Amino acid sequence: MTSKYFKSGIIVKSPGRINLIGEHIDYNGGYVLPSAINLKVTLKLNKTENTICSVTSEDIGTINFDILKSFSISSIQWENYVLGVVDGLRKKCPDKIGGFDCKITSDLPIGAGISSSAALECGLAKGLNILFDLSLSDIELINISHTAEHNYVGNKCGVMDQFAVVMGQYKKLILLNCERMEYQLIDADFSPYKIILLNSNVSHNLASSEYNTRVVECKQALLVIQNQYPEYSFLANVPESIIKSLRGKMPIKIFQRALYVSRENTRTLKAAELIRKGKILDFGTLMYQTHQGLSENYEVSCAELDFLVSLTKNIDQVAGSRMMGGGFGGCTINLVREDFVDTFLDLVKEKYKTEFNIELNSILVETSNGVEVKNIYS
Repeated sequence: MTSKYFKSGIIVKSPGRINLIGEHIDYNGGYVLPSAINLKVTLKLNKTENTICSVTSEDIGTINFDILKSFSISSIQWENYVLGVVDGLRKKCPDKIGGFDCKITSDLPIGAGISSSAALECGLAKGLNILFDLSLSDIELINISHTAEHNYVGNKCGVMDQFAVVMGQYKKLILLNCERMEYQLIDADFSPYKIILLNSNVSHNLASSEYNTRVVECKQALLVIQNQYPEYSFLANVPESIIKSLRGKMPIKIFQRALYVSRENTRTLKAAELIRKGKILDFGTLMYQTHQGLSENYEVSCAELDFLVSLTKNIDQVAGSRMMGGGFGGCTINLVREDFVDTFLDLVKEKYKTEFNIELNSILVETSNGVEVKNIYS
């Protein structure tokens, strides 16, 4: 495809993502099990005749900058996703990116833990890659988007979100090894259950700061382990038995973080096998175990999320439930029998409103392809 072909512009559809299991494991080098979903960020991109770039989100605002000038981190967070991606692309492909205009719309709720930020990053990266004939691979675009989140946004996340957003496939889950960037596709067949997200509509201020704190705590645990077992480069690969043997060598909080990571990595591999075999109820049991670990050992849940998960435990038509995402708010992910979805939503919305006086939003999600250039427009 040539630049001339795209002079009239392109439309990019960039999905959010869910993660069935493997929470907070990507930056610890372990296994995760995400999927792209059918909620999207839409970007309309055009070249301009000068070096000025303009990116407008209908819900947030507009950022204007000159592609030839140096960038600095903005005090407005969403702008840093844009600046980080563009800066990464122009460093990778000097003198190839010119001015452009980008209009953004989205049906992804912000702060729900379904990677609206990665959808923006990866959609913009892939769109500009095509618009300016940069010929970068999907893996290169994933890495550029991931680096943007680290260096411009300041979120020391792993690579799961960007990988799922770019590499997702319809009706598939991605069993991704985040250390080696190797993956397998698994059929996403949960019949007769549907995937329901319950958006708590709370976002406690701890989310971003405590996320980075967990990254640091896991590094601290790994350093203690490496004093006796230098062969381990990532915390997720350390067996639970070794972590338990070193309990007296690290503060209790650091020990709890390490214990959760090791157990969650093991759970993720077990979960992939259960899903392959169609054992959805057994997989649901692992979801509850994950939530307990996130709440008690990793300490990234909150009262609202714990309440929502607890509500489901005595409902036979729910196979499993847990918090999803960075924590301290956002969504729970639930596997609910298709014929019980409406009754389930009526029940949990009423109880949640009574308990917290907050409206609960629900999202029925399906798997989706990764970032796609949908069509040319005039």
